[in-house]
Amino acid sequence: MARSRSQAPDSGWITFLAHLLFVLAAWSVFIKYVFPITFALFTGEAWTAHIFWDLWPVAHVWLGWALLTQPWYTRWLAVGMSVIEIAIILTLFSLFLAEPDWTLWRTNWFVNKVFVLSAFALILATVVVRPELFRTRSS
Repeated sequence: MARSRSQAPDSGWITFLAHLLFVLAAWSVFIKYVFPITFALFTGEAWTAHIFWDLWPVAHVWLGWALLTQPWYTRWLAVGMSVIEIAIILTLFSLFLAEPDWTLWRTNWFVNKVFVLSAFALILATVVVRPELFRTRSS
């Protein structure tokens, strides 16, 4: 059966990367928001005391969705988001590791970032090695 041009490439690897991003987004929401807020409420602290505010989980869900549905901008979104994430995380790691603070909150943050860095390194490597798995405007 011939596949139409509007369908995404049939790739288990791309599906894996998309689902990895969904899991990372859910884990990030738990690590950055649910766990700190719950902890603060049970210890009588301000509910915002341990939150690391950002909207990266939303961006990760967007890229995961794009990998599954393959709109025309998927390759550029994957490259852009990967380069930005990798640069930010490596910068934050260099600052953190210069004077590490291994509290529960910073350790959770660090472990989360290790997995996010790994995921985006895999995505960037896939764009470089298998660019045909990503649609572009000319696809």
